[in-house]
Amino acid sequence: MSTIRSSTLWGKIIVLIAVCGWCLSAQAKYDGGSGTEAEPFRIGGVSDWQELMTTPADWRSSFVLTADIDLNDVAITPVGNDANNFTGVFDGNDHIIRNVDVNMPGSDYVGLFGYLGTGGQIRRLGVEDASIVGGDPVGALVGSNYGTIKNCYSTGSVTGGSYVGGLAGENSSGTISDCYFTGSVRSTGWDVGGLVGDNSFGGTISDCYSTGSVSAMNYVGGLVGWNSFSGAVSDSYSTGSVSGDEDVGGLLGENSGSITDCYAAGSVSGDEDVGGLVGYNSWPGTISNCYSTGSVSGTSIVGGMVGQNGMYRYFCVPEIGCWDQFDSGYIYNCYSTGKVSGGSSVGGLVGVHEAGEVGDSFWDTEMSEQSSSDGGTPKTTAEMKTQSTFTSALWDFIEVWDIGENQTYPFLRTYLAGDINHDGVVDFRDITYLAADWLSGL
Repeated sequence: MSTIRSSTLWGKIIVLIAVCGWCLSAQAKYDGGSGTEAEPFRIGGVSDWQELMTTPADWRSSFVLTADIDLNDVAITPVGNDANNFTGVFDGNDHIIRNVDVNMPGSDYVGLFGYLGTGGQIRRLGVEDASIVGGDPVGALVGSNYGTIKNCYSTGSVTGGSYVGGLAGENSSGTISDCYFTGSVRSTGWDVGGLVGDNSFGGTISDCYSTGSVSAMNYVGGLVGWNSFSGAVSDSYSTGSVSGDEDVGGLLGENSGSITDCYAAGSVSGDEDVGGLVGYNSWPGTISNCYSTGSVSGTSIVGGMVGQNGMYRYFCVPEIGCWDQFDSGYIYNCYSTGKVSGGSSVGGLVGVHEAGEVGDSFWDTEMSEQSSSDGGTPKTTAEMKTQSTFTSALWDFIEVWDIGENQTYPFLRTYLAGDINHDGVVDFRDITYLAADWLSGL
């Protein structure tokens, strides 16, 4: 009798263990983890990514990519949308997601991630061989970004309507840093850029670049289509070719924010308001410490650096009256060297300057094949490769600029990590400098 009871008891224990094991298995998510920042969900394969795509309830959680993923022949829908943003943290862990094929031409917020909301983060992630088709906004990594994207890149092709970029369609009050795109971006709309289509509402882009070709209609730039009002772009560059109709630039199509320490080297072609760096610099747009070297061609209002800088407007409102308004643009410490050609209003540095200021800026009359400009100072190639040309205009050749005397045009300085005193090397002098600076704050 005791033997029967014992065997029955062991049978129940075995069943209980099996049931509990099944319960634990059924509750397990992804490749492990709990979704917290300390223990993020682990994404290790295609099935994990598919689970993430179809589980909006987890889009506030933290994730880490534990291996490269190939999404070839996998149906993709964006993670995050305008109704349910991705506001979690996705750490790519320096891994790559390949063959991201999203074909949603009639849909908005299209990309690997559709909508990165406020507080959301994507970092250390590569997206390679992407083929993205959508409405607007559209990007290979993110359609719309209100969060933070850092140390990411994308390659491939991106096609959409408006607000289209190689990395992100729009960056609205978000932050994008240390990122790049290479490939092609095409659109039949506006606000289209090699990296980001539209940068607005305090959005910042820094230490980024694009080598992709860009083709669209209006507000077309090699890096950003339109940098509006409080948007800021710094320490970035573009080298791809850019083509469009109006407001077309090697770096930005239109700028009404700030551009600092940037350059563009790609060829630019368009119809009106075409510039080697910026097509149209409108109020209160400021461009400082920048240069452009690519060829520029257009029909009217064409400049080696900027097509149109500022604009005079005459407004009339019934029962109120009429008045003048100057939408001023500002250009300081800049230069251009590329060949410039066009039908009317063509300048070596600026095509048309109507309002604002062009200060301490230059263009190469020989390389541009233009002897005049609506703003800026003409110089020969030899003069453009002489430091005194620029130091006489009080350019900073300690912190900002460098030059190979009689050999190169000025170029922007870049500093190694740890080069605290900015002397071009990392050594014990940097430690001494850091210690002195630290003690001075005591």
